[in-house]
Amino acid sequence: MDHFIIEVSEQDVKRERDKSRELRRSRWWQNRLALGRCHWCEGSFAPEELTMDHVIPLTRGGKASRNNVVPCCKECNTKKKYLLPMEWEQYLNHLGKTES
Repeated sequence: MDHFIIEVSEQDVKRERDKSRELRRSRWWQNRLALGRCHWCEGSFAPEELTMDHVIPLTRGGKASRNNVVPCCKECNTKKKYLLPMEWEQYLNHLGKTES
């Protein structure tokens, strides 16, 4: 699998993680969790079972902003890790082919 490399300093990642903590406390984020849906697998979950996933991971240059975070089940978040959306899609497509 091809990966895009971007240099992100530890300071930048720390700053964005701090912003993520603030975002988690926002009414907007609580409302997103209340919907109970994982962005990636579209499964239904209790709000406390969902995590915040950065669509573009912080370590790949993503930001802690409303347009870059989605509710995600722990299983999808653990598997997606630092993958970009297109890399994640390739991973899922590969899984689908090996399970058929």
